[in-house]
Amino acid sequence: MEFELGIMMDPSAVAREDTAADLARQAEAGGLDLVVVRADEGGVTAGFDPWTAAVWVSGATERIQIGVSDSWTAASEGGARPEGAAVPGAAPAVADPEVPVPSVVEKARESLARLAGPRLLTRGGWVVAPDDAGRADLTNLAGDGLPVVVPVRSRDDVARLVDMVAQDGPAVGPRRTTAARALRRDGIEYDAVPRSLLGTAVEPGDRDYLAVSSNYLRGGAPGIVLRPETPDQVADALAFARSHTHLPLGVRSGGHGVSGRSTNDGGLVIDVGRIHRVEVLDETRRLVRIGPGATWKQVAAALDPYGWALGSGDYGGVGVGGLATAGGIGLLGREHGLTIDHLRAVELVLADGSQVRATRDEHPDLFWAVRGAGANFGIATAFEFEVYDVGDVGWAKLTLASTDIEKSLLRFGEVAGAAPRDTTVFLVTGRPRQGQSGIQLYAIVDSPDPQVVVERLTPFLDLGTLVQQEVYLARYKDIMGQAADVGPDGHHGQGEPVSRSAFLPAITPEYAHDTAELLHSGRVFFFELRPMGGAIADVPAEETAFTHRTPAFQVTAMGVDQADLDARWDRLAGHFDGLYLSFDTDQRSERLHDAFPPPVLGRLRDLKRRYDPANLFRDNFNIDPRGSSGATRDDERGRE
Repeated sequence: MEFELGIMMDPSAVAREDTAADLARQAEAGGLDLVVVRADEGGVTAGFDPWTAAVWVSGATERIQIGVSDSWTAASEGGARPEGAAVPGAAPAVADPEVPVPSVVEKARESLARLAGPRLLTRGGWVVAPDDAGRADLTNLAGDGLPVVVPVRSRDDVARLVDMVAQDGPAVGPRRTTAARALRRDGIEYDAVPRSLLGTAVEPGDRDYLAVSSNYLRGGAPGIVLRPETPDQVADALAFARSHTHLPLGVRSGGHGVSGRSTNDGGLVIDVGRIHRVEVLDETRRLVRIGPGATWKQVAAALDPYGWALGSGDYGGVGVGGLATAGGIGLLGREHGLTIDHLRAVELVLADGSQVRATRDEHPDLFWAVRGAGANFGIATAFEFEVYDVGDVGWAKLTLASTDIEKSLLRFGEVAGAAPRDTTVFLVTGRPRQGQSGIQLYAIVDSPDPQVVVERLTPFLDLGTLVQQEVYLARYKDIMGQAADVGPDGHHGQGEPVSRSAFLPAITPEYAHDTAELLHSGRVFFFELRPMGGAIADVPAEETAFTHRTPAFQVTAMGVDQADLDARWDRLAGHFDGLYLSFDTDQRSERLHDAFPPPVLGRLRDLKRRYDPANLFRDNFNIDPRGSSGATRDDERGRE
C-alpha cells in the first residue's frame, strides 16, 4: 500500500482465545505498520492500563510501530477531556481512582519511549477507520498523510487487513513508518536507493541504526548506511554515492579505523562488513581469499587448521579491508613483513562502478597503489593472500613499572632493535602517575620452545620493575581471538579520536628525552612503539605505495585535543621520517607529504586522475587529482 496501515485494539475487548500480543505479532508478521493500544470510553481498559499493555505489546514484537490512545492523551492533544479528568498543572484529582493522573501518564509515556525507542509514535497521530472499512475507504482516509488504523478484536480482523497488504505483492525493502521517515536527513534521495540495497539499507529511524552509526573510536550520525553483500551491490552503492557527491562518504569494513572516516554526520556510509567469507583457493601454494568485512580474528581461526597464519596488526577485531590497503604492522612483522607484502591479488570496485582484478600482471599500477594508499582508489571486495606456516608461538603480556621513562624508552630501542627476527615486542605506556610510568609489553616469539621464548624476552625486563607477567605457548588464532566480538548492537564509539603517528629511524637519547617530556606533560594518555625492521625492510621501497621500509619503529600517540597534540607532536618532527596514515587524525595537507615522498605522491596523483578523476573517494587523507604531479612540497601546501 502507498500508506501506513495498522490496527487499534482495546486489550480487554480482544477475543477470548487471543491476546493483544498475539494480534500484534500477527500484524507485524503480515506487514502492517502500526499497533495502537486504546483505552475504553471511560479512559481505562477494564483491568488493563493502556501504557502497560503497550509495553507488553512492544516486548512481544520487533519492528512494528507502537501507539497509545487514552483519555488523557486525547485531551492533551486537543480532544475533549472527560468529566473529572485532571487539569494540566493542577493538583491531581484523587476522588476517582480511574481518572488518569498527568504525571503518571507522562512517566508511562517516557518509560515506553525508552523501551520501544523509535518505534513509539510520538507525533503526528493517526486516523481511525470504521471496523469494516474497505480498501477504497482506507485510501481516502490516508489522504492527509497520516497512518490509518482499523479497530480489531480477533485474528480474523487482522487477517482481513493483512490480505489487503498482500495484494500489493512482497515489499522490496522495509516499510518505514511516518516517525522513522521524519528522522531522515536533508540532501539524501532515500527513494532513489538502488533496489538491490533496499532490504539492508539503514536509516536514522530504523531499529538497527544505533548498531551501525558509530565505529570503534568515533561517534557518528550518518544519513544512510548501505550494506552491500556482493561486488555488484557495491557498484550500486557507488552509483548512489556518485549522485550524492555533496555528502561525506565513508567506507567501512570492521569499523576500527583511527584515521578513517568509516562514519560521519549526515552523510553516506558504505559498509562491506557482510562480505566476509574466508576460503582456501590453493592449499599447496597456501593461497587464500578473504572478504574485506572479515575480522582478523576470523581469518586466524580459519587458517589455524592448516597450520597457517597471516600477520595482522595487534587486535583481532580489526576488519581486513582497511588494514590490508594501508600496510599492516603486526606482531609477526619482523619475521614475515607487512600484511600487504603477502597480497597477491585484490578485486576492486572503482569510482565509476567498474570491477577490476589487480595483480602484478593485471592492472599492476593499481596493485602498487592499493598496497599503502588503497582508500583513494576503490572499494576492495576480495583479497588473495599467500600465507605462511606458523605453529605454536610464545605469547607474552608483561607489565613493568619505571621511575625513569626516558631511560626505559632508550633501553627498549636497544633491545628491540637487537632482537632476532622471530621476536616482535610492542610497547605501550601513557601518563606517569605518582612518579612512575606503567609499561605494557605485548610480544610474540615465533618458537614452540619455552626456553627460546624466555631467552628472547629476558632482555626486555631491563625496562623497569616487573609487576605482572603472562607468558605461555599459544596458537596465533588464540592471540587474535582475545578480541571481543562485536555483537548485534555494534560499536559504541563517541566523539572523535585524537591521534598522531610517525615512523622513527631510531630511538636516540634525544628522542627518548623529548618523548619523556611529552609523556610527563600529561597530555598523552596512550603511547605505542611498534618495532619494524627485519622482513619489513627486505621489501624494496618502490615495490608498494607504502614506501617507508627502513625506519626501526612506528610510533603513535593519542590525546584529547587535536590542536594541542599537533603542536607538541610538531616539535618532535625532527626525529621522524614519514608517518603511517592509519593512526593519524591530523587532517592538515602536510600529512599527505609525510606519508608519501614526492615521487610517490606524484605517481599516486597520476593514478587518481585516471581511476577517480571526480575524486569520489576523498574523505580520508585525500590524494586530490587536481594537484600537480611535479609540484614541490611548498607548492602543494600553498594550493591544498
